[in-house]
Amino acid sequence: ALRTVRLAFDQVSEREKKNPLQQLVDAIENAAPKEEVTRLQFGGISVPRAVDASPARRLNVAIRNISQGAIQASRKSTKSIDTCLANEIILAAKGDQASFAVARKEEVERVAQSAR
Repeated sequence: ALRTVRLAFDQVSEREKKNPLQQLVDAIENAAPKEEVTRLQFGGISVPRAVDASPARRLNVAIRNISQGAIQASRKSTKSIDTCLANEIILAAKGDQASFAVARKEEVERVAQSAR
């Protein structure tokens, strides 16, 4: 796993000519949801409610979504996992909707907006 991350960081620095750690930080910022939905039970009724996500949860969800996006991208193609991880980091750092993590964040926040 460490080798994959190193290779992905090398590809990010080659393509973007920027510090790969800064790209990862930007990707996490753009992929971290600010609000989420939880279910509250009143009597026998479940009601969705929007709640603010804690900073630790935002970080965990963002990293999980970035890694899931890379895994899904490499599963159905001949690209290696490190290439897909580099692509996901670059797209998420730009805030592009083509990134799985950014698209997932937008979806979660849209659902939370409707649950207010």
